[in-house]
Parts: sequence; C-alpha cells; structure tokens
Amino acid sequence: MKTRDPSVRVISRNSHQPRPGGEYVVYWMIAARRSRFNFALERAADWARHLDVPLVVLEALRVDYPWASARLHRFVLDGMADNATAFDRREVSYLPYVEPEPGAGSGLLENLAENAAVIVTDDFPTFFLPGMVGAAARRLPIPVESVDSNGLIPLAATDSEFSTAYAFRRWIQKNLHTHLDAMPLEDPLAEPLPRKAVIPAGILDRWPAASRPLLDGDAEALAALPIDHHVQPAATAGGETAAKRALQVFLDDVLTDYGEKRNRPDDGRTSGLSPFLHFGHLSSHEVFLELMRRQRWSPDDVVPPANGRRAGWWGVSETAEAFLDQVVTWRELGFQFCHHRKDHDRWESLPEWARRTLDEHAHDPREHVYSLAEFENAATHDPLWNAAQVQLVREGTIHNYLRMLWGKKILEWTEDPRRALEIMIELNNRYALDGRDPNSYSGIFWVLGRHDRPWGPERPIFGKVRYMTSANTARKVPVKAYIGRYAPDGGER
Repeated sequence: MKTRDPSVRVISRNSHQPRPGGEYVVYWMIAARRSRFNFALERAADWARHLDVPLVVLEALRVDYPWASARLHRFVLDGMADNATAFDRREVSYLPYVEPEPGAGSGLLENLAENAAVIVTDDFPTFFLPGMVGAAARRLPIPVESVDSNGLIPLAATDSEFSTAYAFRRWIQKNLHTHLDAMPLEDPLAEPLPRKAVIPAGILDRWPAASRPLLDGDAEALAALPIDHHVQPAATAGGETAAKRALQVFLDDVLTDYGEKRNRPDDGRTSGLSPFLHFGHLSSHEVFLELMRRQRWSPDDVVPPANGRRAGWWGVSETAEAFLDQVVTWRELGFQFCHHRKDHDRWESLPEWARRTLDEHAHDPREHVYSLAEFENAATHDPLWNAAQVQLVREGTIHNYLRMLWGKKILEWTEDPRRALEIMIELNNRYALDGRDPNSYSGIFWVLGRHDRPWGPERPIFGKVRYMTSANTARKVPVKAYIGRYAPDGGER
C-alpha cells in the first residue's frame, strides 16, 4: 500500500488480513479528533484508496467514562460539530454518536466492522483508551491499526522513558532532525477518495448520529445526558475552529513577551493551547510548523552542540525557544513516559529516591490537614491556593506557574503523600480541560519528584522533594490581582 505514514507510527493490534469484499474502511476517531494534520486519518484514507472503498469516520462519545461531565462533553461536542462540517464537504461518511445512556453504544463498532475491510484508530498512551483499543483488536476479525499522531517524536522512536527533561532534551537535539521530514499532511483528504459510503440503515437506526441541537450547544440537549452536571462547561469552546483561532491569537498577540510574562498569574500571557492539544482538536505539528514559519526557521538554523541546554539551540527568538521547550520538550517528555510506563498514573512510577524520601516523612506532623471536599471547595487557610482552585473549578485550568504550587500544597496539607496523589489526580481529572493527559500526569507527578532531582536541605513532609511556598511565590510573581479575581472571598480569610 502506498502511504506517507512513517511505519514507526503505525501499530498492528492483531494479525488479521483485510476482509475480502469489505465495503469500507473505518477510522475510529478517539484521540486525534480533527480533520487536519492527522496521521491516523491519513492512514485510513490511504487504506481506502488502496482498497478502492469508501471511508467511514466514527467518533463516538460514551457517558460512563471516568469523570464524564458537562464540561468535558461540551468540549468534545464542539469538536464533533466542526468535524461534521469538515467531513460533509468531502467524500467521507461521518458518524458522530453520543450515548444517551450508559451502555447504549455497546456493539456499534462491532456492527460497523461487519462490513468493513480495515479499522484504523488513534494511539494514545493514557486514560482508558489503550485498554479499549486492545480489547477491540482482540475481538474483531479484521485488522485494527493504531496510529500515533501525538507529537513531533513518535512514541516508538525511543527505547525507554527519560528521567529528566535535560536527558530528553539531549535526545531531541541529537535525533529530532530525522523526524522533521515526516510531517502529517495539512489536508489528508486532498487526494480524492473512491466514493461516499452508505452506512447500513440498521446501524443508523440503532445508533443515530448526534442531533444538531446537541452538537450546536443546546443546553437542554446536554442536560438530558446522564453525566456530571456539577462540573459545568467552561467558557473556552472546543473544536478545530476554536483551536486555530487560539493558535493565531497566541502567535499574533502573546508570543512576543511569552518568555518574560508567562509565569505572571496576573497577566495571563500563556498559550492556552493545552486543552485543544489534549482533545486532539489541534496538532502539535501544526503548532510547530506555524511557529517556525513565522520565525523563518530551517533546520540549518540549529546551533550545535546537542548538550541539552534549554535555550540557544533552536536558533529562533528567545520567546519562541521558551515556548518550544514547553510544547516539545516537556509535553513530549510526558507522552514518552506514559508510553513506556503503563504504571504512569501510580505511586510506583516515581523515581526510587522520591518514593524513599516521601515515605520517610510520610508521618511527619502537618500544621494543616484538609479533606478532599475542603480542597475541592477552596476552603483552606491560604488565599493564593484557594484562588488557584477556584480558577480550576470555574475555568477548567490553573495558571501554569500556580499549578505547581497547587500540587505542592496538597502534598503538604494531606495526611500522607499517597493520599495527596489521589487528591491531585481526582481534582485535576475532574475539573481540568487538559486532565487525563500525559502532560497533565507529568505535572502532578513532578510535584512528587518525577523528572526532578533531590533537593536540599531535607525538610519535614517533603524530604528531598522540591519545596514551594505561597509566600515565596508571591515574592517572585505578582499575585494580588489574581487572588482578587479568583479567591471566593477576595483573599480575606
């Protein structure tokens, strides 16, 4: 089969051969929820052309996934609306299915596969997705391929996880050039497809496409779904259209002083791209290409040697390098770790030194100990921490710099470090738009020592794990306006 997809990104999940006489190829869209810069969609379209059959795109949304809420549903539905518009213009049959009740979607993929030749899906290393893909591949009698569209570096390009950002940065500096020639197509459907598929009527009768009111943001339609409605939709809309707009705003208006002001909570000079990257509405390849186009960059601009340094290697502006370190080094470090470590969301994945020192101080006296409910309701003694928690609950995000402090204080104010980890995961995954993501898990586990080193002096509770305080944070960055904006009582406690 003629294909541009680098083989390192394609994983055969079973040993079956394409079904003779299969009527279509299915792209089961579960992570890269976009029509552009998508290796998996590109692979599925190549299969369709190779077999001379139509392409069906299935994007299904359960109601019983962990932390299912109006917030997360609304963001995904916004993307479905954009996909419906994009695929309607092409020779693609798109089925956006939303479960009306738990279990209603059971059997949809199997029934769609009965007439399919091949199934292509997304390779994503966290949440319930790897297990779901593995189970489908075992029970379906046709090929199931998962394709990695996650980052510039293919997940399978490395042999093991990296313990530090410095080590991963050195690897990137030595190896990135070998992967820059294999970029996804901006428009994977530009080359004509054979024809539009007719999805069997029996399937559409049992599993009808999501209604236009639901896709278009009707509050009553969303309210009818059995999900957590306590966590309401955030002001940030999802989907490719919103993602492209956010990218342009960042590059046009924010990037100029991103390096200087991104750590200022009162200023908000952050990219705001993380939710779109998490839900696959935006490709990191597109972010990279658009940034480097504006920087008039080529690989020849790289400044040797490859010594792991944070700045001065890419050969672009300081602000661009600061952003690249976040979106390439730190983001993809998390993906690589989760790919290689199936226990990435468990205590045991911490480095040995961190587990040892935290265990040694697990029973140290705590001046304050809060319950999950008190944390969730921003009912601590600390106005700055409360403000960060309110921002999380209200907007689905915490300012990047304060997210670190948020986690460090949960560690300090919880009865033991394992319980602190549970609380961080619960709050982050329930409220954060970019929760449940490799990058999100990196941030949580960094609080406990992952991708960091031992620090001295050794302290109560923290041991040799890096220590942070609200007072020191307030001395480093302006926080008064931030507290006034987000704290439940304006900071008076």
